[in-house]
Amino acid sequence: MNQFSRTELLLGAEAMDKLRTRAVAIFGIGGVGSYAAEALARSGIGRIALIDDDKICLTNLNRQLIATYKTLGRLKIDVMRERILEINPDICVKVYPLFYGADTADSIDLTQYDYIIDAVDTVTAKLLLIQRAKAAGIPIISCMGTGNKLDPTKFEVADISKTSICPLARVMRKELRKRGIYHLKVVYSKEDPLTPLEDGCQVCGKDCAVLPGEARQCARRQIAGSIAFVPPVAGMILVGEVIKDLLGM
Repeated sequence: MNQFSRTELLLGAEAMDKLRTRAVAIFGIGGVGSYAAEALARSGIGRIALIDDDKICLTNLNRQLIATYKTLGRLKIDVMRERILEINPDICVKVYPLFYGADTADSIDLTQYDYIIDAVDTVTAKLLLIQRAKAAGIPIISCMGTGNKLDPTKFEVADISKTSICPLARVMRKELRKRGIYHLKVVYSKEDPLTPLEDGCQVCGKDCAVLPGEARQCARRQIAGSIAFVPPVAGMILVGEVIKDLLGM
């Protein structure tokens, strides 16, 4: 008996051995990515890379797995790494404290990974990551918008060309076509996004504290509303697809 005995009952010993040799990179360790990272660790993946430059903030407490009052102000990747190693000390966890963009992309060799999870929330970073993954021939799955949503049952897995309703998917579909990319596996919601009751930047902006009482200027143009039970579901679906794809299921 071992910590993966219950998983092995479903997948078999050969599959578990295979997962132990696989490496997955997760870009964005927020409401979606933090749950995806933990699910990968609990599924038996042997190597995980965490990419994010953000620190845990008060406004993360409502939905992010690693956000507690004890972890406020710490880098998300560092807290996530500690949690993963508490689950399975044998996992090799690499952390990259950076925002993925044109000036940092060369810092990460995508070819060392068997699968990439895109859980970032900016279009520019998503497009660059997808382009580079496609060019390198590395499988990638991308999460579309989870903000301003309340119904986790509306998530679906589809090719980007088959998506509808989701505003982010619409933008990504258009921009990817411009770049000659017509197919991408995504998790997206068919729920019509709600309109926040207040301007998130007004509510969160100057009062968005990395630590209680420590104000900082919000860098986002627009802040979506979010809730505890929607982003985690997207993260779980992402990992389900990664595991099945890695095992050829």
